[in-house]
Amino acid sequence: MMMTKDAISALAALAQDSRLAVFRLLVQTGPAGMAASKIGESLGIPPSSLSFHLKELTHAGLVVPKQEGRFVIYAANFETMNALMSFLTDNCCGGNPCLAVCKTDCTTADAAP
Repeated sequence: MMMTKDAISALAALAQDSRLAVFRLLVQTGPAGMAASKIGESLGIPPSSLSFHLKELTHAGLVVPKQEGRFVIYAANFETMNALMSFLTDNCCGGNPCLAVCKTDCTTADAAP
């Protein structure tokens, strides 16, 4: 279960164009992750800027670095991502579990005509 301070940290880390793009790319890449150089090439982010953004995402727990030889491979932390999504939707539609799957428009569930 994610605490409020952790959700704020994760949301703050994602609240920047380059960091959001990096995180989305790593989510698309899957658990295998991607070397920092490939991330930079894919998104057109210079190495010095990318290093800063990866540090922020790592600090927020959204990205996990692992050393593989002389490369650092970064992967999305799906556990943190799922915890954040759960935190954000925990009380969706008044906590009604059949609506919380977000396949129903909560604004019309109990709306009067």
